[in-house]
Amino acid sequence: MNSPTDIPVFTLAQGSIPLLVSIPHMGTRIPDDIAHGMTPVAQRYDDTDWHLDRLYGFAKIWGASILQPSYSRYVVDLNRPPDGANLYPGQDTTGLLPVDTFDKQALYAPGREPDQAEQQRRLDLYWKPYHTALQQELARLKAIHGRVLLWEAHSIRSHVPRFFEGRLPDFNFGTSNDASTPVGLAEELADRARQDGRYSAVANGRFKGGYITRHYGQPANGIYAVQLEQAQITYMDESHPYAYAEERANAVEPVVQATVEIALGWLKKGL
Repeated sequence: MNSPTDIPVFTLAQGSIPLLVSIPHMGTRIPDDIAHGMTPVAQRYDDTDWHLDRLYGFAKIWGASILQPSYSRYVVDLNRPPDGANLYPGQDTTGLLPVDTFDKQALYAPGREPDQAEQQRRLDLYWKPYHTALQQELARLKAIHGRVLLWEAHSIRSHVPRFFEGRLPDFNFGTSNDASTPVGLAEELADRARQDGRYSAVANGRFKGGYITRHYGQPANGIYAVQLEQAQITYMDESHPYAYAEERANAVEPVVQATVEIALGWLKKGL
């Protein structure tokens, strides 16, 4: 736990190739002024997209730009629209300022839930700086290369009954029903993930892409956006303390890498 001034709101490693990897749910900090009103459950950060900077280490080696927040999604969800609208109407989901975990455990003590003024404060302090950095980096890379691929890296436990029945597929590619990339890319990515028979995959299923994918993906304007929601069981332990599973990660990383390569190939050809 810390104050908002202790650490940067985000870190951005600027690269040289037309690829920006955004990891908006990897933050694991909560400022003291927010933490004081929260329950001990919040301090476990159970719904974090753990270890994705490590899993996507290949992208940094390639020369990609990597953007990730310092603060937890429990502070503000960077992949939600600023008005808090539900991106999946009729389906249960957590909000812009989550008040409970994926398992519906309360994040705040009774009466300490954030109000509208607090929502605006967190938008100004945490949400807007991340999105400003994202916009500026996309613009920088597009100015250099003409086109840019925004890859939204996410992960989630393979079983979350609140959001879906049964086991989630290993690879869940979202392109907002082909609105954030050319038609057919999401299906090709899913086909590649299924290719060697070890992993299941779906295109534009339960996870079609969050706010970032939907808002910034503009293929006609040279910005392709893909969200990969990956089942955590493919590369880590899904129970506390959420350890990185070297053997599983080493097996799945080449598949992740291959799908990013395919998307970059589409980008370069302008498909």
